[in-house]
Amino acid sequence: MNANLLILDGNQVAAKIKEQLEARISRLATKGVVPCLATILVGDDPASTTYVRMKGNACKRLGIKSIRIDLPAETSTDQLIATIKQLNEDSEVHGILLQHPVPHHIDERAAFDSISIDKDVDGVSTQSFAQNAFGFAAFPSCTPAAIMAILEYYKLPVSGKHAVVIGRSPILGKPVSAMLLNKDATVTTCHSKTTELERFVRSADIVIAAVGKPNFVQGDWIKPGAVILDAGYNPGNIGDVDYEACLPYASAITPVPAGVGPVTIATLLKHTVDSAEKKQGI
Repeated sequence: MNANLLILDGNQVAAKIKEQLEARISRLATKGVVPCLATILVGDDPASTTYVRMKGNACKRLGIKSIRIDLPAETSTDQLIATIKQLNEDSEVHGILLQHPVPHHIDERAAFDSISIDKDVDGVSTQSFAQNAFGFAAFPSCTPAAIMAILEYYKLPVSGKHAVVIGRSPILGKPVSAMLLNKDATVTTCHSKTTELERFVRSADIVIAAVGKPNFVQGDWIKPGAVILDAGYNPGNIGDVDYEACLPYASAITPVPAGVGPVTIATLLKHTVDSAEKKQGI
């Protein structure tokens, strides 16, 4: 292992974000306002259930109100959108999160786009995506925002660097590509149809792994001194990067778990507080 290797500790970054939120939540309390996040879970997917519980517990620890709405797997798109619209109209709800993925028969994009832009704290709507691309989203997608927060916290340079993003999902790969580009990185976005993927990765100063395949990124793909951010989370607490194989090459790397994940949740909480403050004109 590289003696100068920097382990990018997501728990440390998340703790800093939460510490900064405490005073803001207290200030809102003096005005009689409690930031509130509503989370919708459709069906009983075990991983999604775990994620929703983790987010609810994180809210509780910080003093953010959490509303959990469980809908049966057979819920229709229209029924889901009707639920979202009720939350849009609820003045005490500041953020709405629809847990991804939803059952296959639901039009997920239509559901995401029914979330009010002022409450889209997870940054999943088409409007939020567009604002993010232009660099002025109030609530960019949480995992991409977490990746950028880690780079900023550890003062890792982005401007002028070649970043390779592996994955092009509308809530991770594409928005983080835009965010890196807006910070003056040169960005290559790779995906399942990319030929000679390894060749692109070997030229990267920054590697973002968001492909959803365990241990996908191999050590001999990594340019010596590259920074690796693993946004994958697969069964068995395994990321998208072959962590041990990449250690000899990387200058900095996020572990899985305790890397990008905790910062993603902290970012969601931050966005919920941001939304509550915005409503109060703070």
